[in-house]
Amino acid sequence: MADDDRLVLHGSFTSSSTYKPILFLALAGLPFSFRTVNLKNGVQKEPAHLAINRYGQVPVLRHRGLTLVMSNVILDYLARTTGHFEAATEQDRWRAREWLAWENDAIVNVARVRHFHRFRKVDPAVMDFFLPGAEAALDMIDRSLAGRQWLAGETCTIADIGCWGRMVFMAEGGMSLDNRPHARAWRDRLMAMPGFALPYDLIPKRDAELPPIA
Repeated sequence: MADDDRLVLHGSFTSSSTYKPILFLALAGLPFSFRTVNLKNGVQKEPAHLAINRYGQVPVLRHRGLTLVMSNVILDYLARTTGHFEAATEQDRWRAREWLAWENDAIVNVARVRHFHRFRKVDPAVMDFFLPGAEAALDMIDRSLAGRQWLAGETCTIADIGCWGRMVFMAEGGMSLDNRPHARAWRDRLMAMPGFALPYDLIPKRDAELPPIA
C-alpha cells in the first residue's frame, strides 16, 4: 500500500470522538496507522497539531492527501471511501447522516456529563443543566430502536457507530441503558460484531501500526 493510501488517524485514548472512527476501522477490518495526541499534556494546542486541526481537537484523519477533522465528518468520509457501513438505499444513507447531525447536538451531552464527572469539577448547576438533555438523548435512541435492529436501514451503518461511539462512556457519567431495553439490545448486537471492542481495549495508548483484522 502506498504511503499516501494509508489511513492515518490522530487521536486520544480517552476520547469518544477518537473511538468512533477507530471502531469503524476495527469493524471494517481495515489497516491504519495511529498517532497519539496526549490531551492531558495539551499536545492538541501545540503548533504541530494546530497545523492539521485548526480547532485544537481530536481526531484527525489523513488519507490520500486529504486532512479531515470532526469525528462524524470522518465517519462520512470513511463510509463513502471504503463502502463499509453505508445503508442500502439513498433515503437510508441520508437518514444515517441525519442521525450523525443529531448525535452532535444531543448525544454530545452524554460526553459533557461524563467529562464533568471524570475530568473537570463544575458547579452542580452546570451538571443539572446538561444531564436532562443527556438522558433525553438516550431515551430517544431507545424509542427509535423499538421494532428495529439498527438506526438507519436494515444493517449497521455509520449512524449506529457514531451514536454508540459517543454513548460508550455513559457509565463514567452515571448513566446506563438498564431501563432502555431497545437500546440495550442494539448495544449487544454491536458488541457481537467481529472486530468490536470497547474504547480502553481498542484505542492504542501510543503510536501504532494496525494490521487488517481477519
